[in-house]
Amino acid sequence: MSSSALLAPDQAAVCSLQAPAQNVAHGIVSQAVLTAPGLRVTLFRFAAGQELSEHTTPARALVQVLAGACEFTFPDRKQVMNAGDLLHMPPKLPHAVRALEDLTILITQATPPAKPVA
Repeated sequence: MSSSALLAPDQAAVCSLQAPAQNVAHGIVSQAVLTAPGLRVTLFRFAAGQELSEHTTPARALVQVLAGACEFTFPDRKQVMNAGDLLHMPPKLPHAVRALEDLTILITQATPPAKPVA
């Protein structure tokens, strides 16, 4: 993953989410789109058949499939997603994902601000 995001959090700007990914023929490539306090937007490209094993995140996540198809696995079910689908995942939900074909997804993670210590 690149160390710099495509967009700066303090500027209005446009970036292309359709630009071709480099070195994704047999793997997974991720690129930070925007990183700001409480918010992270990341573009992922998976080669067909690639997967991320079960994991969780402390953030609330929205997953938008931009191209291709994938299967999300949750503790109680599996969900196939296609281009145009949007998935909401609450914080700490265990999940895994497998690309059924070449896949591009945009993940938006929102973390609430820390509560002040009294």
